[in-house]
Amino acid sequence: MTTRAVHATSATQPSAPGLGTGRRILRVVALAATVPYLTLKTAWLAGSQVGIPAGSVLSEPGVFFTVANSVTLAMDACVILLVLVLTRPWGIRVPSWLLTVPVFIATGLLAPILLGFPGQLLIRLLGFGAEPAGDGGPEPFLDPWVFNVVYTGFSVQGLALAGLFVPYARERWGRRWQGVPEVRLPSSTGVVAAAAATAGLAVAAVDAYWAFGGTAWLDAERAAAYSAETGVVSAAHGLCALAAGAGALLLARGGELRTRWPLGIAWMGAGAALSWGTWMLIASLGPQLDGGEGPAGAILLTYAGQMITGSLSAVVLIRFLTARRAA
Repeated sequence: MTTRAVHATSATQPSAPGLGTGRRILRVVALAATVPYLTLKTAWLAGSQVGIPAGSVLSEPGVFFTVANSVTLAMDACVILLVLVLTRPWGIRVPSWLLTVPVFIATGLLAPILLGFPGQLLIRLLGFGAEPAGDGGPEPFLDPWVFNVVYTGFSVQGLALAGLFVPYARERWGRRWQGVPEVRLPSSTGVVAAAAATAGLAVAAVDAYWAFGGTAWLDAERAAAYSAETGVVSAAHGLCALAAGAGALLLARGGELRTRWPLGIAWMGAGAALSWGTWMLIASLGPQLDGGEGPAGAILLTYAGQMITGSLSAVVLIRFLTARRAA
């Protein structure tokens, strides 16, 4: 092969992302943030009771909890591989779908935590989240410090991964999310986007109602367990569902808004709605961590609504990115 041919071939391949000091620091931070969760999960699988109060349903885990711990351990371990893909020279050659699917899921799982956990900390700081409404609530299944350690780690992971993925995506696929969409997507995609927006609005309305203390469609146990902190969680998931629908609409209609905004909103919202809706629906099929009965039918419907919203928004995302690639 001639020198000219070698240069022509290499020119068609994206260059590996250059790592400055900032990215190197983020890589170390992201890897370090996985340690607490991986350590706890490994300890629990080995039979340790660290962080598990006496009488908790987790003190004698059955097959379901053992499998769940194994799966979540593997999922967080994948963050290590993801960080390496985003920061090593060989990572630029990983097939697009093999990278974007895990990033989409990771974004979805971490986004509500990044929205909700700081809000919960603020509520505790202001003294509004100490006790749930009602008496005789269920016993905690984990010591409080476990949540603080784990969700702090998740929050750091989310911020560090975002700081690594954005420059990677700019170097590898920058043309697809720069500029403005301009052209409206086909009408069939517009119908899908409208359906995503409708489903997302419905989910967000229900979540907002529960976030502010509404008790309709809830069983007595869950209604009594309401607190300002649980309200923040509902609000975070409602915002993500709303973002999924709004982002899908913005992508479908085109216009002069910079592409990165509707794409980012749809990516985060669709990932959160689909990932959490699926995860919570699966979790509802197993033993309940608080030892009570499973979720009420209305809660299961919201999980299904999240899945539908996220799936429809993801379809719009795929069609938008495919159209940009062909352009």
